[in-house]
Amino acid sequence: MLSELFTSVAGATPSPTPFPDYTGNPNLITPGVWGFIAILVVAIATILLVVDMTRRIRRSRYREEVRIQLEEEKAAADAAAAAAARKANRSKPKPLT
Repeated sequence: MLSELFTSVAGATPSPTPFPDYTGNPNLITPGVWGFIAILVVAIATILLVVDMTRRIRRSRYREEVRIQLEEEKAAADAAAAAAARKANRSKPKPLT
């Protein structure tokens, strides 16, 4: 019974329905001025978003570079201060007891 149902469903081929011919003016089926304006607005918004994103990424990268440079300068200054302190400790004469 079930196999007969599958056979009848699989064996049936639908006949395609033809599209009716369009008899109107094909130039009237366009997006028109409003479609152009809408696409233009989307394009301009996309360009502005890309420019803003690029600027923010660049700013973030520059901040990271400056932070690393400041950390390196601080580490160099701390190392120089430590070396100066060691040199000052060596140059002091030890008291005789």
